[in-house]
Amino acid sequence: MTASIQYDHPMTASAGDPRRVVTRLQSLVCRAAGVLVALSLSAFGAAAQKTDDVIRIDTELATFEVSVTDQDGRPVSGLTAGDFVLLENGKPRPIDFFQPLLDGDERRPLMLVFALDVSGSLTEDELGRLRDAMDRFITRLAYPESYFAVTAFAMNVRRLQEFTNRPDRIRQALGRIERDRDGLSTHAFDAIDDAVRLIDKKTPKSVRGKRPKRAVVVITDGFPVGDVVSSGTVIERANASGVSVYSLILPSYSRLLGNQRPVITPFESSGIVNRTGGSSYYVRNKDLESLFERLAEQITSSYAIAFYPDEVENGEDEFREVRVESKSGLLIKQNRTGYRKDKPRSPQ
Repeated sequence: MTASIQYDHPMTASAGDPRRVVTRLQSLVCRAAGVLVALSLSAFGAAAQKTDDVIRIDTELATFEVSVTDQDGRPVSGLTAGDFVLLENGKPRPIDFFQPLLDGDERRPLMLVFALDVSGSLTEDELGRLRDAMDRFITRLAYPESYFAVTAFAMNVRRLQEFTNRPDRIRQALGRIERDRDGLSTHAFDAIDDAVRLIDKKTPKSVRGKRPKRAVVVITDGFPVGDVVSSGTVIERANASGVSVYSLILPSYSRLLGNQRPVITPFESSGIVNRTGGSSYYVRNKDLESLFERLAEQITSSYAIAFYPDEVENGEDEFREVRVESKSGLLIKQNRTGYRKDKPRSPQ
């Protein structure tokens, strides 16, 4: 995913060629100009340090990923920056950066990790149908700047495929998914934490001026057992990395209620999905393809909204609450509730 920069080959010239002399003179002039610029910047910096002011150029955007639905829960696409209101600590702020995931023929990059529970909740038949549905889901979202990774978890978390934009490699990884027949533990929180760290370390924050959509899709029965990392820590890391967690839950039912309403699982009550701006779905029937279609629509109806924060004037580092609202009353989920703005560090 690293960009390659191509340089033009220089003109070749013989030792006595006038072009060689001109090139040499141009090189000397450029070097002299560079020295003058460096001296000027050095003098400017020294003069600034003599005062109490700290000169700091901060171009880091505070970015929020939001998804929008109507009152019936249907994803809404085709919105513009003018459809939103951005509030920081309750005060309106201008939107300095706005990009939908899909904008006509333009698309933002997508970085998505599948985390599949293989602790024994799935039968072999269900696992096979799930692999087919995931394959079609990837095919639907595949384009050159869509990158997918695949992990599986039970007692341990295994990375079956690092990030790739080649669907054939993802299909091969899906074919390697097998059930863990021991079923001694289900490290769901550890798996999501591993996926977030994978996204944070292996994917860029910007690709040719586009902010990637970062997401984890976890498929589980919702009963984590034996995790090392707490759900709260996972939420903090996901918020810091701008990652949204989506879940497909294999529902469990109580004997008293029958199949009327699924039991709320520990995974759902942890708040990981809601507090990262994702969505959760129950795998109620065999029609997994339609379920993944809904998931794809939800993911692609996303918008990156950002602004340049003001500097911290006094006090310690502070957390600033940010809320994105719809001018027309649409429902909005955002991947985090705010950001922490560090105060400038004085030069040593």
